[in-house]
Amino acid sequence: MSFSIVVPQMIVPKIGVPQPIYLAMRAVLVLGWLVGGAGLSDRAWCQQPAVVSKIAFGSCASQLKPCPIWGTIADYEPELLLLLGDTVYADLEGGRLKPSTPQRIVQAYEQLAALPDFQRLKQHVPMLATWDDHDYGNNDAGVEWEHKDAAAAIFHDFFGTPADSTKRQQRGIYSSTIFGPPGQRVQVIMLDTRYFRSELVQAEQPAPGSRVRPYIPAEGPDTTMLGEAQWSWLEEQLRQPAEVRILGSSIQVLSDEHPFETWGTMPKERERLFALIRKCGASGVVIVSGDRHLGDLSVDVDAIGYPLYDVTASGLNQANLGWRTLEPNRFRVAGLPYGNHFGAIEIDWSADSPMLHLQLRHEDGQIAVQARVPLSRLQSPDDGLPLPEGVLSAESGLALTEGATAVVQFKVASGRMLGERGRLLLNSQSDFRNARNFTVVVGHEALLGRFAGKELKNYLGQTIRVRGRVSLYNGAKQLEVDEDAVIEVVTAD
Repeated sequence: MSFSIVVPQMIVPKIGVPQPIYLAMRAVLVLGWLVGGAGLSDRAWCQQPAVVSKIAFGSCASQLKPCPIWGTIADYEPELLLLLGDTVYADLEGGRLKPSTPQRIVQAYEQLAALPDFQRLKQHVPMLATWDDHDYGNNDAGVEWEHKDAAAAIFHDFFGTPADSTKRQQRGIYSSTIFGPPGQRVQVIMLDTRYFRSELVQAEQPAPGSRVRPYIPAEGPDTTMLGEAQWSWLEEQLRQPAEVRILGSSIQVLSDEHPFETWGTMPKERERLFALIRKCGASGVVIVSGDRHLGDLSVDVDAIGYPLYDVTASGLNQANLGWRTLEPNRFRVAGLPYGNHFGAIEIDWSADSPMLHLQLRHEDGQIAVQARVPLSRLQSPDDGLPLPEGVLSAESGLALTEGATAVVQFKVASGRMLGERGRLLLNSQSDFRNARNFTVVVGHEALLGRFAGKELKNYLGQTIRVRGRVSLYNGAKQLEVDEDAVIEVVTAD
């Protein structure tokens, strides 16, 4: 196996290093990566429909101190490892943070590549990666970082991106890969929350009782987390068919009450992410994140129409070894505020309804935190199908006034039959109490004729288009239907 060393001319001038020296740096780095194994991009099986059921993930591993957890992950034998950033700390010098240089980024990766446990891990476990600030090159840096193109070239060298790959030509290091056959597809989307991200806004004074000046919401019209090119790309990826979608973000998406980096510092961008998932009808989304040097299991039941989990594994060797007070997080289900750890997602495909096991594991590999989530609970109420002119979504239906007549389209997420010869309730959300839920009430007369004998199970997961009259029930909007002619089951064709 060989790897060509190609330095794009568009990148070399931005590095600030003479080209012959950079070529030598790059040769050493590539050599260190190839000895003893290859990255995911060099493994032929990643193009095959192999079923993935055991995934490890983590972040925050200083190359300057021991990291036995690399060996633990190798012993766990995952089919895939997701590195969520801060895989090295290139901006640490003498124990202090200092903006890095391309040479120091290369040196940091060289030190990582020399670790025996990491060498064993990369021999046997394919990897997908993104970066965070410390392997990007500067603490909390974003679009303004002067060495970002050089850092991207070094990143691709270390993780074995082929020289002719289009990933080397794009701005930013985001990527998407789908594993498995239809019915068992796992899509892994690795976001880049650094290259395009607008500069953060910091409060002038520390928060009460703290020495930290918190980051505060940035609301400018040009504020962005991903940049327009990555946003457009992400919509394309979310429209690809997959049963499980793992969305890798280097920083936390849900937790937003601590004073540090989070998607909450750009609330409109976070809502844009949620809206895009809903718009694409993307089911099975689970977020994995890093950055905070702790473990967190968070869930938001309202953001996208089904429970959205954000599993933070951020302490491969950077977590507090003693007790650490939990950071405030209203979405937390469970936490691991101390102890080095990694995350895992195990998928049991054998059941009629596949089961996801979302885990945080101690440094010795034992489970510390776990949530068992049926894949059937992670189904989008939206289907991604286009709405014809004059047809409203369920969310738009909620804005209608009582007595209005309208046509509404949505995917049925739940419902129930009222009485043996009563009415059928069809909900847009799995939980009818959700504020985004819209209900269609199908009357007894409408259940006769061509819908005779149909039960709730015949509608679950189907997209319906219904004409009816808006009424209120306990203050909630619903659409009443009294004849079968105004009910249509919609297909992608």
